[in-house]
Amino acid sequence: MATRQDSDLQQLSGSLEVVPASRPAFLLGGGACADLIFARDWTATPLGPIEAWSPSLKTAIAILLRSPVPIVMLWDPDGVMLYNDAYSAFAGGRHPSLLGSVVCEGWPEVADFNANVMKVGLAGGTLHYRDQELTLHRNGQPEQVWMDLDYSPVLGEDGEPAGVICFLAETTERVAAERRTAFLLSLSDALRPLQTPADIMSLAAVRLGEALDASRVFYAEIANGLMTVERDHARGVSSIVGEHSLEAFGPDLLRAYTTGAPVVVRDVGADERLGKEAREGLQSREVGAFIDVVLFQEEQWVGLLAVQNATARSWTLAEQSLVQEVGERIKPAVERAHAEARLRALNETLEQQVVARTEELRRYHNIVEATVAPICAFDHDLRLIAFNQAHNDEFRRVNGFDTKIGDIFPDLFIPEQGTTMRRFMARVLAGETFTVREGFGRPELGTPIWEITYTPLRDGAGRVIGAFHHANDISAQLVAQAELEAAQEALRQSQKMEAMGSLTGGVAHDFNNLLTPIIGSLDMLVRKGLGSEREQRLIGGALQSAERAKTLVQRLLAFARRQPLQATAVDLGALIEGMAELIGSTIGPSINVRLDVAPALPSVRTDANQLEMALLNLAVNARDAMPEGGELIFEARPCTVASDHLPGIKMGDYVCLGVRDTGTGMDEATRQKAIEPFFSTKGVGKGTGLGLSMVHGLMAQLGGGLTIDSAPGQGTTINLWLPESAVAAVATEEERFELPDSQERVGTALLVEDEELVRLSTADMLASLGYEVTEADSAEEAIRLVRDGLRPDLLVTDHLMPGMNGAQLIRELDLLVPDLPSLIVSGYAEAEGIDPELLRLTKPFRKDELAAILAPLSARRS
Repeated sequence: MATRQDSDLQQLSGSLEVVPASRPAFLLGGGACADLIFARDWTATPLGPIEAWSPSLKTAIAILLRSPVPIVMLWDPDGVMLYNDAYSAFAGGRHPSLLGSVVCEGWPEVADFNANVMKVGLAGGTLHYRDQELTLHRNGQPEQVWMDLDYSPVLGEDGEPAGVICFLAETTERVAAERRTAFLLSLSDALRPLQTPADIMSLAAVRLGEALDASRVFYAEIANGLMTVERDHARGVSSIVGEHSLEAFGPDLLRAYTTGAPVVVRDVGADERLGKEAREGLQSREVGAFIDVVLFQEEQWVGLLAVQNATARSWTLAEQSLVQEVGERIKPAVERAHAEARLRALNETLEQQVVARTEELRRYHNIVEATVAPICAFDHDLRLIAFNQAHNDEFRRVNGFDTKIGDIFPDLFIPEQGTTMRRFMARVLAGETFTVREGFGRPELGTPIWEITYTPLRDGAGRVIGAFHHANDISAQLVAQAELEAAQEALRQSQKMEAMGSLTGGVAHDFNNLLTPIIGSLDMLVRKGLGSEREQRLIGGALQSAERAKTLVQRLLAFARRQPLQATAVDLGALIEGMAELIGSTIGPSINVRLDVAPALPSVRTDANQLEMALLNLAVNARDAMPEGGELIFEARPCTVASDHLPGIKMGDYVCLGVRDTGTGMDEATRQKAIEPFFSTKGVGKGTGLGLSMVHGLMAQLGGGLTIDSAPGQGTTINLWLPESAVAAVATEEERFELPDSQERVGTALLVEDEELVRLSTADMLASLGYEVTEADSAEEAIRLVRDGLRPDLLVTDHLMPGMNGAQLIRELDLLVPDLPSLIVSGYAEAEGIDPELLRLTKPFRKDELAAILAPLSARRS
């Protein structure tokens, strides 16, 4: 049965998959490799237990796991390998043992290459390789592969490179196909001028033997049970030129030849198809392995192309295919040579006429047939004069019908595509060689993007007599490239925002230390009523400006996710209802405020004061977007996010708080930049541009998120995703305490603060509250004072100080002065090591704020 949360989520996000809550959020939706990472015990690895992994490592892993592009990350100076499902397919038989291994041990055959990658990447450099050739052992045998590789450093928490990430694409198939095509084209061009079968056989044997590094290659003609070898190409073994009986091959091997497929023997001494006589005969000719391709004329054997190796050899599928393709080209070349020889014998004059007439079409035919990729040829009339099967198959796929010789090629396309095709064909027929990317095909069948290379064909005098149209569908490649660029941009954006947050948080912390003595001193002047009426107004104005600066710093800290938070279980419905009157009076009577809060909302984990400030910010923004008035609606309902369909929102249980207005709305460009710091559409002097970025930072700091739905003229909805609290909210009434008169001594306060001006201002406030103040500029000095006999009634300490911090000082003094009341004062969100029960006061502050937080301590002491 569907739960209420499921129903509401379907309304917001569609039907989403629910995943186990025990799994770390950064692994959710990461596929099979995420499952392996989660299942593995990482304690004994250089990375340590998964719970201790740094945020930067988790962020990088989350990005790569969700990418469809093969990505591998080498973390730590050792280069521990972490990768996604796409890379596991590339790793072949080495997966899954490769996951979590050290790269130089996982790929030992390319250890030097990867050692250089780690050296350059950890030094902050990048590496880019295109069609990099490597030999890998990933499926039990060496494989020659080509890859595009892009290496970039990944920054750790300290901003220094902590690992190297690689985006890769295997180009082996393309490179191998290009090399095979180039080899076959070169062979066809080289065979074309040869006049005798012996010359054709010899040249083909030499070229193929060099390409495959074979011991012996030959082409033999078969007739009357004999195999005649006129020439062979032998390296390190003897020649076998002469006639050989087919019966010596043995009946089993001869039966294998009848299938028409290449006969492949990897080890002559162990192949059961070879009889004893055939095995001994082959071994006596120094044959340890071979590929034989039998060529047929109808059902008769007419030729045999043999590639032999002196020792046992594991022939690859590519090598077998190449031998077969060469054999299929030698046969017609030999037949052509025989035919031309007969024609010369019959009529020399007639032969010359035939050669002159057929040379042009033969060149087209040979080149087209030797090409694996789709290719066609056309003449000056734009008529097709040759094409291969791949071309016709691809043309039919995107146009719905076949081509045929004699078709006017551009007329086969829809009109606008035909016009583009004519323009390209005119350029190549004018003698230009070029490559273009263009969409061709019927819209109803899909219009892929093709990479088309046009090459003119010239006669012996250099005249252009036609051209080739060589096309490849690169649509999938372009999609993969776009996804790769998106993944890289997401990583760059994450690193940029983290750097901006660290810088902004540090600057804001320093401003808090500067503002503390300013606000404290101005507050004292106001309280004492010093100066004339005019001077009092100036002091009040200065204090008001300082308070505005305090608010700005709070927004900076919120954006940087460094603001001090006191997150507790909060009744969101009660908070919204309590804010309604204040919001209504703030935005004015022309805007109607309406609440739509679901009953029995679960408690949320948040800082109530900061959330109230955020809602006021959003209400003011909505008011500015509705200059003629309108409606502002606050909506709240429980939701469950069970997949990564909402960018920036982790999977889990939330209460979604929507703030919706009926104002002017935002266009897409504005919406994309709305949460960037200092971006504002209100004009100079009408806003800092930190409102939405502050709210966004608050949500991120609480473990939730912020999403924006808006369109011009249709209003704006800001959705705040607040994590559900594990405990229920408890309604409490504020206790009020009164401090004794400032003239009455209430005890000794030990004040510890490394900033002199802040210490001076705070000491004056404490003295005015009746405390006798002892000052220390470090935790170490405070400990020395206590050990020398000081017995304070109150400890007020800064948290972030050189050496020992405030939380550590409190623990040390608790051993010397048990149950000493303590207050931590800080202008930063650093909470590591701080007991949640300790009182905390945020800089800057006034005397009354200090008095209010010390009041409970005074009450307990009395």
